[in-house]
Amino acid sequence: MREPSGTTSLLTAEHEDFRKMARTFLEREAVPYHDQWEKDGIVDRDLWRRAGAAGLLGMDAPVEYGGGGEPDFRFHAILAEELIRARVTAPGFVAHNDIVSSYLATRTTPEQRQRWLPGLCSGELVAAIAMSEPETGSNVADIRTTAVRDGDSYVLNGQKTFITNGENADLVLVAARTAPQRGGSGLSLLVVERDTPGFSRGPRMEKLGWQASDTCELFFDDCRVPASHLIGKENAGMAYLMGGLPRERLSIATVAVAACERMLEDVLEYARQRHAFGQPIGSFQHNRFQLATMDTEVTIARVFLDHCVTELNARRLSAADAAKAKWWTTELQVDVANRALQLHGGYGYLKESPISREWVNSRVQTIYGGTTEIMKELIGRSLGL
Repeated sequence: MREPSGTTSLLTAEHEDFRKMARTFLEREAVPYHDQWEKDGIVDRDLWRRAGAAGLLGMDAPVEYGGGGEPDFRFHAILAEELIRARVTAPGFVAHNDIVSSYLATRTTPEQRQRWLPGLCSGELVAAIAMSEPETGSNVADIRTTAVRDGDSYVLNGQKTFITNGENADLVLVAARTAPQRGGSGLSLLVVERDTPGFSRGPRMEKLGWQASDTCELFFDDCRVPASHLIGKENAGMAYLMGGLPRERLSIATVAVAACERMLEDVLEYARQRHAFGQPIGSFQHNRFQLATMDTEVTIARVFLDHCVTELNARRLSAADAAKAKWWTTELQVDVANRALQLHGGYGYLKESPISREWVNSRVQTIYGGTTEIMKELIGRSLGL
């Protein structure tokens, strides 16, 4: 696989060393076992602990809690790229590192950080975030799960669905309604630990793709959560989520662009080697034009992604630009997967074919983290429409 084409000017020698370390780690600790994890429907817990020991978890968490102390998003982007390059399940690491750990590293008290961050950084604790509900998708303001203050606890009731790391998770960052009368401004974030009474999980969901990513429903039935597990201020959850969503969406866009580059490399190799009518299939003008189009579009996606990474590091990334990156790159991922599979012909339709896995894995990208339609709505509103 060729290196990501647009990141060269963004990366220092330290970033390249980190890429080599991540690549070596995944080739040794994940690739040989990944097919079995796909069959099992879950990544082995030992991988989390080994990833923590290697410094691949909690990279932006403070050093005193076992983290890397490095807020630079480029390290997170490199890890996502290497997961895709190695064809290793990515959503669990993105949820743990780029979403939950970032909230807990910045929105918590010293006592909360001491309680949770060391385990998140070492891999002893796996994290998940719970926003989506059976009746609530991309519109966070419609969340129905409630948390009612009762003495020194919150009583949590509700149901969450499509939760990445749902089975492996030792702690879950839950969005719940603490002031029903205030609509979207009445949400709070609570951390629920694995053995909390009233907290249970549904069976592992069977998905179209990302088979090794454990996904399930979570249930809260008079679940008593200590008030000390409130993240930040009560009823400030919506503001926290809106502040964190651009990073989440950029993480998804990073996976999308890396997947496009992976698929493009695969299909170019196939187009050179596969012959039909006495010549490589890539030499036919129609196919050559298809490949040229994909190469152009993927290059443009990489350039915009790199721009957004720079803006995020400078704390200037707007919600609208993050939405642009998310919808454009994920729709491109689906399109590239479809065209690349077509160029592989019948071999692309075989389950063991790498492009068939990329094809099924791509489809969820335009859905989670906010659908394409919601992204366009956000952009439209930013235009004053």
